[in-house]
Amino acid sequence: MKEKKRYKKTDIEFSQPKKTPLIVRFVLWIKHIPASDIFRILAGFAFIFLVLVVIIFVSEANSNSRINNFFDAFWYSLVTITTVGYGDITPSTILGRLAGIILLLFGVVAFAGVSGKVASFFFDRQVKKDRGLIRLEKIKNHFLICGWKPNFDRILLGIISSNPDIPIDHIVLINNASPENMDIIKTDRRFKGLIYLFGDYTDEATLLRANVRYAERALILSDYSQNASPMEIDSRTVLAVLTIGSLNSHIYTAAELIDSKFRQHLSLAHCDEIILSTDYERSILVSASSGTGLSHVLRELITEKSGEGLIINDIPFEFIGKTYREYRRSLSGGRVLIGLLENTGNFYSRRKEALHEAQKNPNIQQIVNNLKKIKRLKSNEPILTPPDEYIIKPNSRGIFVSGRKRTDFTLDGTALDDSQILNEGGSDDR
Repeated sequence: MKEKKRYKKTDIEFSQPKKTPLIVRFVLWIKHIPASDIFRILAGFAFIFLVLVVIIFVSEANSNSRINNFFDAFWYSLVTITTVGYGDITPSTILGRLAGIILLLFGVVAFAGVSGKVASFFFDRQVKKDRGLIRLEKIKNHFLICGWKPNFDRILLGIISSNPDIPIDHIVLINNASPENMDIIKTDRRFKGLIYLFGDYTDEATLLRANVRYAERALILSDYSQNASPMEIDSRTVLAVLTIGSLNSHIYTAAELIDSKFRQHLSLAHCDEIILSTDYERSILVSASSGTGLSHVLRELITEKSGEGLIINDIPFEFIGKTYREYRRSLSGGRVLIGLLENTGNFYSRRKEALHEAQKNPNIQQIVNNLKKIKRLKSNEPILTPPDEYIIKPNSRGIFVSGRKRTDFTLDGTALDDSQILNEGGSDDR
């Protein structure tokens, strides 16, 4: 007779998969929850609660208490752990009452622990927000202001008043300024709703925290927060424009420079608007030395008040492709048209549109000529007082001058408001 093979406990054939107890599996599941500590605590709380419910149900099954089913045990446990204690259902056995005491104590401790953890979570979140360490994920079409400089609060007030179309909670400040300097902004009620991010705005990680891929505009200021030299400040400005452009090619970027020799670098980086603040100051000082009063004129033109001074407005679609004269004659009111601003908006978008139009022509030589024009394409190019027959191109906007509201008087003492003064002064054809 063939001898049967004897198995030892060490043999592989002997080891069979054993069914893991439900309680052990639940504990292992809690340990491996890929979530925050709050969810771990809640899962552990639910586990202990269910164990005590089962103990009460089993211990009271054959007693004279009113706990007749599992729902009764659950109801008693719920009102006990929340320290409500209606008293309509109570256990009669010693084990059931001990479980009730544990539930009562556990409810107090658990409530204190969970509430403390939740409070800590929101406190940490608020601290991170105050320190500018949060990550923006849902915000879109927002305005980034990178850098810090003296009188930053006045600059922000001017930006807010000049851009009423931008909600204040869509303006994001990114800089490395000291807490003392930023506290001035954060404690000012006029800036309530502004979002602040602490970090290096030339760093890709910081810009991604600001959700730069979905931003609409970016303004890079000459950053004086690090006591750097003018060359270092301008170098950081160029680097910021390059980094922002690499992350979002459709964003409109405006950058401030101290030295004009960096202007070419920003042009190559396709910066849509370049502000040479030092050159502007020098030009105003030179003009003031001649005694012409030009500095006062410039001060009136470049005002922070919305609707006054130089204004850039959209041109209605029906005037695109029409002459400058036709558009000028259609205007009314207190504004005076002084020119056009061509290729407005994002340079990347304008160039892409121009390339698409250039390739439509079947003439090879014409395509080459069009490509040469695209190479010379400038973003936001002003055309002041163009000829009457000048054709208004797509993506053009009107440049207007609008004066402050004031009252003057005629020779007979009749009051004239500002719009009447401008209309009388500009009633001729040109």
